[in-house]
Amino acid sequence: MQTKLADFINGTPEGDEAEAILRACVHCGFCTATCPTYQLLGDELDGPRGRIYLIKQVLEGAPVTRSTQLHLDRCLTCRSCESTCPSGVRYGRLADIGRKVVEQRVPRALPERIKRYVLKEALPRRWLFEPALRAGQLLKPLLSKPLQDKLPVRRAAGSWPQRAHARTMLVLEGCVQPGLAPNINAATARVLDTLGVQLLAAPGAGCCGALRFHLNDQEAALADMRRNIDAWWPFVERAEAIVMTASGCGVTVKDYGHLLAHDAAYAGKAARISGMTRDLSEILPGFEADLAQRVRARRAGAGADEGAVAWHAPCTLQHGQQLRGNVESLLRAIGVEVRTCRDAHLCCGSAGTYSLLQPELSRQLRDNKLASLAETGAARIVSANIGCIGHLQSGTQAPVEHWIELVDRALHG
Repeated sequence: MQTKLADFINGTPEGDEAEAILRACVHCGFCTATCPTYQLLGDELDGPRGRIYLIKQVLEGAPVTRSTQLHLDRCLTCRSCESTCPSGVRYGRLADIGRKVVEQRVPRALPERIKRYVLKEALPRRWLFEPALRAGQLLKPLLSKPLQDKLPVRRAAGSWPQRAHARTMLVLEGCVQPGLAPNINAATARVLDTLGVQLLAAPGAGCCGALRFHLNDQEAALADMRRNIDAWWPFVERAEAIVMTASGCGVTVKDYGHLLAHDAAYAGKAARISGMTRDLSEILPGFEADLAQRVRARRAGAGADEGAVAWHAPCTLQHGQQLRGNVESLLRAIGVEVRTCRDAHLCCGSAGTYSLLQPELSRQLRDNKLASLAETGAARIVSANIGCIGHLQSGTQAPVEHWIELVDRALHG
């Protein structure tokens, strides 16, 4: 794709990056076949190829309109198009660059500005989010049905192991996950403890930065990333890895090295942090034989088989991190019947704050995903990202949980 960038971005690091991405696109349109919003809306401008043209026009200095902003807002940044693209176009990164420019040039209506401000200021701060969540849970009967669906039943975390081990790993607690599903990280700590690994949460580490970054407050997001690096840095010499139990956080932390590459003070540290970051599904396969043996021993005693589960692969896992098959293989190794659904590559509609900002499209995608998961006949759904788990649970009575919680029960009851 031939480009001629406008003076405001030509020659800048973001401009050079965007130009290289644009030039990689060969207009083939394969991406439209796997784009969730194109499938729902049938509009070329609501598919990757159309959005690439819109961003190209913006970066070449064409007038930026509310229509441009709307089509970019409707993008889930699921990156399914990247998995499909034969030319390796890094669409997700191009979308971030284009949205930042559009956000600066197209004023949003006041109600929209307020909603986005509340989301980017409240959700990343646990001291604000968790009291608001608890209040919502107490007042749930008084809330609207959509809000009630968003509020999970309050759950206990369970015990966190206190044993020290020679092997140590770090875990990111994150922002909303400790409030919504505190058992996920606790279950991870218990499983790793059984396998001889101590899991530590570094004080001071919080939101990975994804939430603010995708709401176009990119400078605040970079500040979140620097804070996490500072919190983890005293531990990097003794920790084997930084474990991510939310694939949405993992895909972002793995990108710290790229996003902070032009920050002289943090570039080297960010690259090291990204290099240490592993999704939980990359960690546990190394223990697969040990896990399988322990689970078989427990089931020979008092353990029980929970039956088949339907696996939902988050977009941030299968497209963002290009990790496929690890979870299914691990669960099958410990005797779980895992069933995959049709159109497994399509987004469930969660996509961070997308379900709050684009509720109708998000709901359609959720219901489509739940229908395909129900077709598997499994009574339980497992996933790997807190956003997907909460979003899917809002539309079904079937239990939806993180896959590590299932492993924890198989090991410990």
